[in-house]
Order: sequence, then structure tokens, then C-alpha cells
Amino acid sequence: MKRLLLLFTIFTCTLSSAQLLNPVKWTFETKHLGNSEFELIFVADIDNHWAIYSQFLDEGGPLPTTFKFDTNANIEFIGNVLEDETNRVTKMDMVFEMEVTKFYNQARFIQKVKLLSDSATLKGNLDYMTCDDEQCTFKPDNPFQFSISASGESTAIATTGANINIDNISVNNLLYGAQPQALSKSDVICEGQTVSAANAVTQKGKSLWSIFGLGFLGGLLALLTPCVFPMIPLTVSFFTKKSDKKSGSGISKAVLYGFFILAVYLVLSIPFHLLDSVNPDILNEISTNVILNILFFLIFLFFAFSFFGYYELTLPASWTAKTTQGENIGGIFGIFFMALTLAIVSFSCTGPILGSLLAGSLTADGGAWQLTAGMGGFGLALGLPFALFAMFPQMMDALPKSGGWLNTTKVILGFLELALAFKFLSNADLVKHWGILKIEVFLGIWILIFAGLALYLFAKIKFPHDSPIKKLSFSRITFGILVAAFTVYLASGFRVNKDTNTFTPLTLLSGLAPPVGYSFLYPNDSPNNLKSFKDLKEGIAYALEVNKPILIDFTGYACVNCRKMEEHVWPEPEIDNYIRNEYVLISLYVDDKKELPADEKVLVNRINGGTRQLENYGHKWAHYQTQFFKSNSQPFYVLLSSDGKTVLNKPVGYTPDEEDYASFLQCGLDVFEQSKAAPATFSFEQ
Repeated sequence: MKRLLLLFTIFTCTLSSAQLLNPVKWTFETKHLGNSEFELIFVADIDNHWAIYSQFLDEGGPLPTTFKFDTNANIEFIGNVLEDETNRVTKMDMVFEMEVTKFYNQARFIQKVKLLSDSATLKGNLDYMTCDDEQCTFKPDNPFQFSISASGESTAIATTGANINIDNISVNNLLYGAQPQALSKSDVICEGQTVSAANAVTQKGKSLWSIFGLGFLGGLLALLTPCVFPMIPLTVSFFTKKSDKKSGSGISKAVLYGFFILAVYLVLSIPFHLLDSVNPDILNEISTNVILNILFFLIFLFFAFSFFGYYELTLPASWTAKTTQGENIGGIFGIFFMALTLAIVSFSCTGPILGSLLAGSLTADGGAWQLTAGMGGFGLALGLPFALFAMFPQMMDALPKSGGWLNTTKVILGFLELALAFKFLSNADLVKHWGILKIEVFLGIWILIFAGLALYLFAKIKFPHDSPIKKLSFSRITFGILVAAFTVYLASGFRVNKDTNTFTPLTLLSGLAPPVGYSFLYPNDSPNNLKSFKDLKEGIAYALEVNKPILIDFTGYACVNCRKMEEHVWPEPEIDNYIRNEYVLISLYVDDKKELPADEKVLVNRINGGTRQLENYGHKWAHYQTQFFKSNSQPFYVLLSSDGKTVLNKPVGYTPDEEDYASFLQCGLDVFEQSKAAPATFSFEQ
């Protein structure tokens, strides 16, 4: 019976957790005893009427509090974890109907250790159950970390869990040598800066509209594939036959059908908003994850050869069968299932295009709203023709007849998918610094792909489902010439820029190709041969030495707009002079997967609640940006005083207008010079 009760209690714990009950808050302390001995102290502050349980309980009752320590050759454990008897009571438990030992208000657990080296970091995990008289919640997986040294210095933090206190001051000093409250904005007003918050919002709006436009274009391409195009006259005919001239019910249903097509694709973006709200950096994490980028590479190769006609992509037949059954319901629900059926049966053609849209939105400078905008554009382009042709059936006469050109469209998309595949492999190569897919190799592969596409358009290459071509059409010849010209344009990327001693960046490939400095023949660690620091503390030390302001460049190896700024705005003579001679450039890569030293792999607070574990340099710099500047998009530019503690003017994001960006840099210089001449009293403002 007690076993069943325990299972029921754990089930109750799950429900309680779903209600976000956090009646216990843990803090961790260390105490130096001398002679290289330390006490590791775990303190649980417990809400009224709640209790946590002892380590020592009989079976069949509540789950005990447990401590597990990782093996560490530099640490010797002296005895086991002890329990402070304060607040510890042994009495009948109303939930479990048995006598148990538990703690009210506060519990203290102590593990004594001896340090066997100069310093060591000990990690572990604690599990605990907490109950009141009515319910319980079980809290497994609460990692912690203690760093101790022979000098007596030590830190103790949790490495996960929103309900555990973190010493932000100590953590920020360790990571950045600065504290958020020490970072102030100058009270010297700069009137020269033309990039405002309103401009930033406008730029974001333009970006969303651009993504919407690309999604709409993707939807139009999907319409011109064999999976969708033949469906237009069939579906429109179905609705027009049902149309009542007086009520127009068929037309209204066709419009509703088009709306549901749009809704289906919009719904697909909802999960990414939930992820984005839990972790603002999660889309950046996804976009720069090496395994996912390699997976995207393989998926896009798979998509490409599907478009070439070597096999067909289909969703399970049972899905189509179920949605087809739903069509028989009739009314609004029947129309919805018709729209869902179209989305499923057309997946072999729309899936790769949607995959491109998804992967393109999950970039360091992308986000859930960009994905929604893209999905909205795609769904609108796909659903609009069904509604329009139902309302104006005479327009159907202008539609071209189905034929071999539909398969040609698929093959062209296959070449584009093949080119995009290497973009994702390039992302993985950049963030892991493998040095395999450098600019020479990448350009060479793209030249081969687009040369192959040109040969296909000129009928020199054939694929399995191609119809015999007796004569090349004017449109095919024209498009073939354009692709051939683009191939020559790609080859021009091998021209050397003598000023920067790098290959010449190609405007159309900014963010798609690796940086031109990522090269076998002309390697360069910083854009345009600029002097750049990759570490915040080193950059600040140099800025103090030369008495210059700092330009913090929050960037990413896989950031499209970062490359556009570095390759097309920074090389402008006026801006190059600012960055090269007037500022100290510190470039912080938020997608750098290089592992952090052990002592910096700490838990930090998220700005929107909860915590995160820092594992690599990308995590470290992304946290610095979100915590200090309340932004998680890249590129993001911040101008600081030489000591890194004063923000000189309002930071800006992607600023493709050279005059605006020059104004931003000049503004920072003006404020820096004024603050040196007449130091002001600073106050931190968000």
C-alpha cells in the first residue's frame, strides 16, 4: 500500500511541478577550516508549512534528500554529508502515514573535504522531495559546483535551477571583470547620432517584411511544382461547382480554404515562439549547433536529389487517409481538413522549400517572428490563388498548361537546395574551426553547382523525369544565360583586394559564403586586416593602455548580417578610419563553440528568469550581451569608455547605411572626448 502511495505521491509531484511550485530555495557556501580543509555547506530555505526530508529514511516512504559528488582526484572526502539538527524533527507524516525525519523552515547539510592540490572544482548533484500536508513535489537534477583553492578563496554556486540563488557579482567579476551595476550610460547628450531606437524598430520591421517577401516567393515557387500546380484547377472547379450564384457559398468556402492553408503554415511556427520565450538564445543555439548544421546539410542533400527525381518525399499515407476522412465532416471543419490534406500531399515539393525557410530563419540574427513572417508569406502565396481563381474563374484561362516545365522547376530548385546544403556545412566548419570548407573550397563548389545548373538549362544534362527537349524555349535560354553570368560572378570572388590582402567579398554571397579572411591562401583572423581582440579583458587592458574608446562587436561565425557589415560597410574609407585608428575593436562571437576553462563553466541568471549553464565561449559572450545590454541579436555594436564601464551612446544593431553608422561612431568619439575633458556623474539606466 505504501509503495502505491509513493507512486501516487510522485504523480502528484509531477502535477505540482507543472504548477511551478518552488517552496525550497537552495544556497551554497564554503568555509575554510585551515590545513587545506573545507566545509561545503548546503542550505535549504523552506516555505511555511513545507518540509524536505532527511537523507536517512526507511523504504516505502518519501524520497530522501540525496547528494552525489563527481569523482575528483584533487579532493579527499572526510566522512559523509552531515545534517545539522536544527529544525530537524521526527514525527508522523500525514501524507505517507508513517514516521519520518524532515526539516522545516531551514535545513543545513555539510560535507567536509580536504584539498590535495593548489585548487580544484568539485561538481555534483542533489535530489530532494518537498511536501506540505496536501501535496508533494520532487525536484531531481539540481547540479552544483564548488571551486576552492589552497589560499582559502572559494566560490559555491548552483549550475541549474531557477530557484537557487547565484552571486552575480562574483560570477561577473570572474567572467568579465565588471558588474552590471558598474556599467553606466554617460549623461553627456550626443546630438550627432542619427540611429535611434525608432530606426532600430524600423530596421526590424523591414527585416520581417523581407523575410515575408522571401516566404511569399518560396510559396510561388511551390505553386509551380508538379505537386501543387495541377491541384489548382481541380480544387477551384470543386468550389465553383458548389457555388450558388445568389449566396456565393462556393466562393466563400474557397476563400475560407485559402485562409486555412495560410493558417496551417502559421501554426507551424508557434512552437518556436514557446522556445524563444523560455530561452532567448535558443534559436541562436539551434542555428550554430554543429550536429544540427551537419544534419541540415545531409537533409538538404536528400531534398536536392528528391527534386532531381531520383526518389519522392512523402509523409506517411495514414496521415493523408485521416485528413481525407476529416473532409467528410463537411462545413468549416471539412474545409480545414481539405487544406491540411493539401499541405500533406504536396509535402514532396513544399517540404524542401519549407526546410530552407526554417533553417534560414534559425540564424544568429533570426528568430521566431522571422519564421512566422516567412511561414505567413509562404502560406499566403500558396492559398491566395485558390481563393482568387474561385472568385474570378475566367482567370483560369491565363494559366499555362501542365507539362515538362513543372519538372524543370523542381530540378532548378534541386540545384538551389544543393548549394544551400554547403551553407550549413560551412556553419559547422566555422564554429568548430575545422578549416575544411574555407572560402576557396566553398566558392569552387558553388561554381560547379551553378555551372551544372547552366548546363542543365541548355539541355546538356538530363534527369530521370525530364521530358525530351526538341528546342530550347526563349525563357530557358534567358535563364541559362543569367545562371552562366552568375557562375562567372562567383569566379570573380577569387580576385585579391590589395588593400586588405584578402579575396574580394561578393555582395550577393554575404553571410552565405565563409568570411574572405577564412582562407588557405590569404588567411586573416579579423575582417579587413583590422586589429581585433577576441577576449573582453584583453581588449579593455589594451584600450586603457592606448587611452582609446572601445567598439564591442557582438558577432557570429554564422551571422549573415554581420558579414554584410564587415564586408560592405566597414571597408568604407571613413568607417575604416574610425575602427582602425580611433577605436579598440573587440569582436565577441556568440556562436563560438570552443570550450570554456573549467572555472568559467558556471551557472548564470537569465534576464527573463531561470538560469543557464555556460559551456563555451559563445555562451559566455551571449550572456554578456543579454545581461548587460538587454539584446540577443547580432550584429550588435556597443561603444564603451576605455575601462569598459561606461556606455558612450545608444548601441545599434544592423546598420547598412554608411552615413548612419559613421554618425554612430563619431557620436561615441565626441562623448568620449567630452567625458575626458569634464568627467560627469554617471547613473545606470536601462
